[in-house]
Amino acid sequence: MNVLQVLAAIAVVIFVIARQLRGEPLRGKRLILLPAILAVVGFAGLGKGGRHLTTTDLACLVISGVIAVGIGTAQGALLRLEPRDGVLWSRMPVYGLWLWLALVVSRVVMTVVAMALHAPVAGSSAPLLMLLGLNRLGHAAVVTPRALASGVPFAPEKDGRPFDVRGALAGLLGGSGDPSAPGAERPARQPRPTGSYDRSARDGLRDRGRRGRR
Repeated sequence: MNVLQVLAAIAVVIFVIARQLRGEPLRGKRLILLPAILAVVGFAGLGKGGRHLTTTDLACLVISGVIAVGIGTAQGALLRLEPRDGVLWSRMPVYGLWLWLALVVSRVVMTVVAMALHAPVAGSSAPLLMLLGLNRLGHAAVVTPRALASGVPFAPEKDGRPFDVRGALAGLLGGSGDPSAPGAERPARQPRPTGSYDRSARDGLRDRGRRGRR
């Protein structure tokens, strides 16, 4: 078991819990980008050190990931959002700590199960950062639409610039999908036929009918 990975995961959890209980401005990068980076880095580290993923490893990791995301969505639903000084603030109630405890317990149980099934990678500390990132992504999947629906803007980032949450989500999904968005191409309107055009078309059809009857 990699002690550094365990310590890093513990440090991240303590940092997140402390900020959630104290309350903090809701920032887009911390909500969306950082969990994605954490999950990608954690996934990339699964194959390091000569480790090889077996089918049993993958099955255990998928189950662990689903559990982590599920707990994250529950945490996102429990998070309290409120406007302060014109921006969104978030705070987790104290009883939300039970969900963090559930995340830890689920990881311990899955570690025991993985080791019993001879899945050394899934039972090691290697998936910790990936699972933590997935948990935060599940959290973001619930909090982001709630924040956007509130109509209150996200807090500016550390550099003072606002983070375009809608633009970031549109980029991840491959397009804005909103024709009213700035820069979106609007469909061209087909010109409606004028009255004179309608009359000439009807006259032409009438003449053709008369010639056909002769």
